[in-house]
Amino acid sequence: MKVQKKAILLGAAMAAVALITIIALILALVNRQSLEQPFSTKYGVVFDAGSSHTSLFLYQWLANKENNTAIVSQKQSCDVEGGGISSYVGNPAGAGESLKKCLDVAKAIIPDKQLKDTPLYLGATAGMRILNLQNQSQSDSILAEVTKTIQSYPFDFRGARILTGMEEGAYSWITANYLLENFIKHTFEGLWTHPTAGKLIGALDLGGASTQISFTPKDPLKDPNSAFHLQLYGYNYELYTHSYLCYGQDQAVKKLQAYLHTNAGASTVINHPCYHQGYSLNISLGELYNSPCVVQPNNFNPKGALLFQGTGNASLCYSLMENIVNVTGCASSPDCGFNGVYQPPVNGEFYAFAGYFYTFDFLGLAPKAPLTRVLSTIQTHCSKNWTTLLAENPSVKPKYLRDYCTIAQYIMTILLKGYKFNDSWENISFQKQVAETEIGWTLGYMLNLTNMIPAERPKTVTGVPHSQWAAEIFFIAFAVFLCVLILLILFVRDPGH
Repeated sequence: MKVQKKAILLGAAMAAVALITIIALILALVNRQSLEQPFSTKYGVVFDAGSSHTSLFLYQWLANKENNTAIVSQKQSCDVEGGGISSYVGNPAGAGESLKKCLDVAKAIIPDKQLKDTPLYLGATAGMRILNLQNQSQSDSILAEVTKTIQSYPFDFRGARILTGMEEGAYSWITANYLLENFIKHTFEGLWTHPTAGKLIGALDLGGASTQISFTPKDPLKDPNSAFHLQLYGYNYELYTHSYLCYGQDQAVKKLQAYLHTNAGASTVINHPCYHQGYSLNISLGELYNSPCVVQPNNFNPKGALLFQGTGNASLCYSLMENIVNVTGCASSPDCGFNGVYQPPVNGEFYAFAGYFYTFDFLGLAPKAPLTRVLSTIQTHCSKNWTTLLAENPSVKPKYLRDYCTIAQYIMTILLKGYKFNDSWENISFQKQVAETEIGWTLGYMLNLTNMIPAERPKTVTGVPHSQWAAEIFFIAFAVFLCVLILLILFVRDPGH
């Protein structure tokens, strides 16, 4: 009878222990919660190797992506000392050496363990396009030296190449619209959405050696070769874009000088209506005709010298611009830009940046001003005496100060007579930055390239709330305690069995 009683007591105790253990296991399995850890930050570096200077831009984004395109922001920028890489014709190794200071800046910011996974690109624009036309072997040598220098750093170097004009225009268009949240917008609820009523703006870029116009046309394009197709955030876009090589502001200045020289006959002293009265410039023929954008005269002597004397004739300056910008003779008329290029009618709002902004900002006309005020301001500026202008602008370098009149008149020629903004001038806004980020092609380039960077899978941690964890520990400990207690009771009550 005692044995049976012991067995029943032992069985009941073990059942209680088993029940408590089951309760602990159930608590361990139910109400488990998964927590996704924050995505890591990725980095990308782009060198903008322009015609007059080179800049580095460091971008960052979270490793998850919105519809295949990362949400990219500018982390840092760095201006490379010296001229553009195309200026290192006589010293290709110097082009690579010039990049080291900015490469060191980027290397110091990016965590060491991520350097080998950070893509780095170098895109060269119109300066190298011109050099490539002039002497391809020199262009290739410079790119080879640049590549050699960048490869000595622990980045994931993706190559140095010359961008096409269409790419430069299209990527600038992406940058402007991205910064204005026209592709994707962050809602109050913390979600990324596609704006239902977003208006895509056009982009006007003026560099040293080329100028670009890019916008979404109102009607289908008549020339498919002028169309650039993009996919961003799950949406497809078609835009018109054209790059005018040799029509950047520096080349326009050179073209006008060459035109005046050609029409001056044998004289080596030439009146320049776009230079201020009292200003004079000595220049060699070798300096003037060192670009394929200007045609060398017969019996060219590079050591010959010219003297340009400013006359400050604003009206004549403006009228002369049509001699370097052909605004007639287009086969697609009236759908034309300039120099016979097909262009549909401009459509919507436009942001004008780079050279456009710097000139209009100097004249006090940025971001917007009525056309009548713009014209009168340029007229007044061009008519000023050089001595007066120097006194009014002591902090501006003379080499920049002398060309603001020429460039302003050139800008008005291509905007009004070329692109035909006569009836929609109020749609142009002259801007340098949006959301503390410079407008240019590099951000658009990085945005487009992130389509090729795989998204990172979220890292998930599974667990339970602290209170539930405490209860599980209590029941398990209690079950162990009961087991020990039962064994002790049985041993004490009947040590002989």
